[in-house]
Amino acid sequence: MYAIVEIGGKQYKVEKGMSIDIEKVKAEANSTLTIDKVLMVVDGENVSVGKPYVSGASIKASVVGEVKGKKVLGVKFKKRKNYTRTVGHRPLFLTLKIDELSA
Repeated sequence: MYAIVEIGGKQYKVEKGMSIDIEKVKAEANSTLTIDKVLMVVDGENVSVGKPYVSGASIKASVVGEVKGKKVLGVKFKKRKNYTRTVGHRPLFLTLKIDELSA
């Protein structure tokens, strides 16, 4: 059984026991999140597709902690001015462990 959920404007495929890294949202470590924006639930042969969300479906996930992602690089450049600058940052992600899928 798996589900497609929307978190922070992005879509993720989740299964029970799986851990995912999502963009940082306001949540404390060792707390639980309930995700109600479930787009699709697949349970063997049964497929439920929402319009836009599946009614009555929810995902319970526990917050493991924060991690930093890989460095994202960008370049500032002005032609004919001999100006080039490399800028970058490491975005923060929140690690979730999926505890329960309920349809």
